[in-house]
Amino acid sequence: MQPNTLLDAILDEAGISHAGLAAHVNHAGRAQGLELRYEHTAVARWLKGQRPRGRVPDLICEVLAERLHRHVTLDDIGLGVPGQRTGPYADGGAGGVGGSSISGFVERATALWRSDEQQRPHILGAPAVTGTPAVMPVWEWENPPEDVDVSRGGRHRVSMSDIETLRSARAHYEQMYRKTGGVATRARIVGFLNSETAPLLRGSYTDATGRQLHRATGGLVAVAGICAYDSNAHGLAQRYFHQALRLAKASGDRGLGAYVIALLVNQSLFMREFRQAVAFAEAALRAAGRHITPALAADLYAMQAKAYAHLGDGSSALSCIRRAESAADRIRRRQEPDETGYVQPGLVNVQVAEALLSLGDLEAAREHAAAAVDTPAHDRGRVHRLAMLSQIALRQGEADQAVATAVEMAEQARGMESQRLRDRLRAVREHLVRNGCSGTAEAAAMIDGALRVPL
Repeated sequence: MQPNTLLDAILDEAGISHAGLAAHVNHAGRAQGLELRYEHTAVARWLKGQRPRGRVPDLICEVLAERLHRHVTLDDIGLGVPGQRTGPYADGGAGGVGGSSISGFVERATALWRSDEQQRPHILGAPAVTGTPAVMPVWEWENPPEDVDVSRGGRHRVSMSDIETLRSARAHYEQMYRKTGGVATRARIVGFLNSETAPLLRGSYTDATGRQLHRATGGLVAVAGICAYDSNAHGLAQRYFHQALRLAKASGDRGLGAYVIALLVNQSLFMREFRQAVAFAEAALRAAGRHITPALAADLYAMQAKAYAHLGDGSSALSCIRRAESAADRIRRRQEPDETGYVQPGLVNVQVAEALLSLGDLEAAREHAAAAVDTPAHDRGRVHRLAMLSQIALRQGEADQAVATAVEMAEQARGMESQRLRDRLRAVREHLVRNGCSGTAEAAAMIDGALRVPL
């Protein structure tokens, strides 16, 4: 059950409270001979994704139409007939490629951005979906039909200058995320999506300009998803990733779609959905084909190796490690798109180290982790690399090295607001304390200090 962001947005537009809507629906029902006794709690359930019974959805449309002085349909409030809605995320996710207009998707997507900026609890706390609802957006991206025409008529004519602004914003917020974390960055990027991006999507543009607009927006939405993931809002992150995938489809850029799927693979690994991670990576590599760049291929193969290692399939993990290393050797930074800039030197090493650690090959894992730490990286990436090296050193019985690395890791993490980095800090602290080696108290105290400040 997914939050109904369309109903949330239209209630906000109409200026009706939960209790007010319930009272109006009860009144409209009485006029039709229905004895309804809804309260604000019922409206809260509808916003969380529960479908009202019987004729109530039509009554909601009637109430809102009278308030807004315009016709309101069931699709407008996210309560279209089940089975006729477009895709598993018809209220602002993938939007369903088959039979779904891109203009309809835009309205659903922007409704989600609005609810997110307003910090609606049913949006922020929604869990990530699994099974078919998680797989369908990827399947829809990979398979026909394609968008024939994404042009749109609106008041504001979108220019290339507007699109360049979106591209600059994506780079800006990505750098902010790397330096300060997703918790600090998320509100800023969501605010930009609402104030600057949404009006452009509703503007006027040709098919050619529209494809560039949707590509630039897709890259920006993907970063919003990364920030939500880093903030522990996994359901919200997943929906942003699915939105980015739909925008990638509209843009016609297969490489962008494969990049977004790599983000879904990473989230699947975190959720311990290892078979899904393997399948998603295979879909990206298969469907994008020649549009897969060496950097993206290296990351996808490395993440596949981690998934296989967790599944206990050593031969497949080692095969993916070889493919990842081969792809990494072919990376030419000037030939890569902006989105794959995260695949910096040493990233594949730390991914491979994690896979080898799961397979029990400590010596090889240590070699790769050390190589990753010795390679320059942005602040965030360095924290993860140091955490991995500390964990491996501890497993090898090198307590002094593990403690020294943990101290450096804690110092590097200062000033970052990230739930994922906090997870790494807690894990390293737990390993050190459990080991009870000398110097543990100093490292644990430093980590405690970093964790003491609330996000």
